Amino acid sequence: MRLKPTNAKVVGRARLMRLRASWKRRRKTVVFTNGVYDILHPGHVSLLEKAGNLGHVLIVGVNSDASARRLGKSGPKRPVNALKDRMRVLAALECVDAVSAFSEDTPETLLARLRPDVLVKGADYKVEDVAGRAFAKRTVLIPLKKGYSTTHILKRID
Repeated sequence: MRLKPTNAKVVGRARLMRLRASWKRRRKTVVFTNGVYDILHPGHVSLLEKAGNLGHVLIVGVNSDASARRLGKSGPKRPVNALKDRMRVLAALECVDAVSAFSEDTPETLLARLRPDVLVKGADYKVEDVAGRAFAKRTVLIPLKKGYSTTHILKRID
């Protein structure tokens, strides 16, 4: 079995909307999650695998570099990896079907157009705080894998 080429999974917004329409016609359950994914670690992979198991298709939205910096949670030197590199690594995961960037602070504008069946975030969020949840049929919080965070990894390196 040959896997889908990684570069084919990295899509712009227009292509993503065409894919979404196709999946809808074929009655595929579309799952969406998002994040910065600066340094991919087992916690990310666990959440993405669990998210992927909630439907037929998993779309991952990725904060642009400027968006990630505006969030300010990670400091001025972040993200460490450029957007194109973060997207390439995510696209290499078997559980991920499409990766698309967004430049806003939240994926709400993207979600308003995409209208996924399931919106997934980590359980460090409260459902009522999940941006764009009004545009999904349901919102699911997935428990985080303890002991993993990009911030902690970077602190160990320093």
